[in-house]
Parts: sequence; C-alpha cells; structure tokens
Amino acid sequence: MLIVGHRGARALEPENTLRALRRGMACADLVEVDLRLTRDGIPVAIHDATVDRTTDGTGPVKGYTIEDLSRLDAGKGERIPTLGEVLDLLHGQTGLVAEIKEPGTEAIIASVLMDRLPERLFLVSFHPKSVAMAKQLLPGAEAGIICSGETDDPVGLARSVQAEIILPQWDRVSREVVEQAHSAGLLVVPWVLNTEEEFGEAVRLGIDWFATDDPCAARRYLQERGLERPAPTR
Repeated sequence: MLIVGHRGARALEPENTLRALRRGMACADLVEVDLRLTRDGIPVAIHDATVDRTTDGTGPVKGYTIEDLSRLDAGKGERIPTLGEVLDLLHGQTGLVAEIKEPGTEAIIASVLMDRLPERLFLVSFHPKSVAMAKQLLPGAEAGIICSGETDDPVGLARSVQAEIILPQWDRVSREVVEQAHSAGLLVVPWVLNTEEEFGEAVRLGIDWFATDDPCAARRYLQERGLERPAPTR
C-alpha cells in the first residue's frame, strides 16, 4: 500500500510549498500538488483559484505574473513554487501526482513535465477532458479521474478517458467500488484519510494507495502493523 502526501504534507507544513513537499517526501511514496497557471503562463503549485486563503495576498492566481506571485508569503516564509521548482526538488527521488485544476492548461503543464519527468508521474483531474488530454500529451504517464459525491459511475468514467486510476472521495468508497475498479484493472486511491480508523478501514477494503495530509502518521501506522506492501500490479 502506497502513501500519497496530499499537497505535500498539508497537516504539517504550509500546503503545496517546497517545505511541505520535503516533509512529505520523508514519509510518502508520492507527493501531490495542485497546478494552476499565472498570468504569464507559468504552472505553479496552489490549490485555490485565488491566493487569499494560503498567502498574504489577495486576488486570482491568474491575475499575478510569476514575479509578483513570488513576493507573496505562502506560510513560514515559503513562496508558491513553480512546477519546475517542484520537479527540481523531487529529482527522481519521489513520485509525483499532479492535479490539473483548470481545463485548457494541459499543454503548458505537459511541456514542463516533459523536460524533467519525475521517477513516477500521475496526472489527475476532476475534469474528464483534462485527463483525456493529458493522456494524449504524455502517453507514458498514468492518469486518474478524481471523483466526488456527484460521480455516479467512477469506473465507467475512468474507462471512458483511458485512465488507470480512480481517486474517489473517501466517503464514497465501498467494497463494491473497490471490487468493480479492480475487475476493470483500475487502481483505487481515495482522498483524504487522516485518522488511524480511516487507515485501518482502507486496509480492510483493499484499496491500493491513499492520500493523506499527514504521510508520516500514515507511515507509522502501516509500519507498526506490518502492513506495508508493494502496490498491486494490473
């Protein structure tokens, strides 16, 4: 079972910053970042469409140039990193789950990734068209569809865009969903699990990986119970 550090290690450090990614890399098998574009077309790691919640600035991300964005404090003196800086930090040591937040940004994101492919790359999105486009642009990467409570048939949706993974909201995961996904050759990677009770339930359900805000707590839980194992092959 593999651990994905959600926004690096969101419970431990300012989310989506290099500081959070370093903390996540210490315990997770893969780290996840959210990607948006600046006004001058640079992919940066930030979840929200605005900078208000996670920095000392205000306004939409797409309203800032990369130079202006670099002046904002994203917590503990950290800046909002570019995708290039994220890839430099990973440097082949840890896998990357890159979430495409905005349809229409796939080509620019793919062009940056092509130059410095991480050890293992997964492109994911809530938007089916973004997943399909990512598969076309980076055929060597694996892709996943993120599913909220509004998704009636995550397995069918994933197959329609040639994704290899479904990433369902945790409260939508059941034994039936896991079995259907595995029967279709898909991996199941729910989000976001943060308690020992949730880690234990994930093991019981037979999920493949899970995303967590505290990858170090998840790692300790699995190690203490001898539950670490390689991800199953399809």
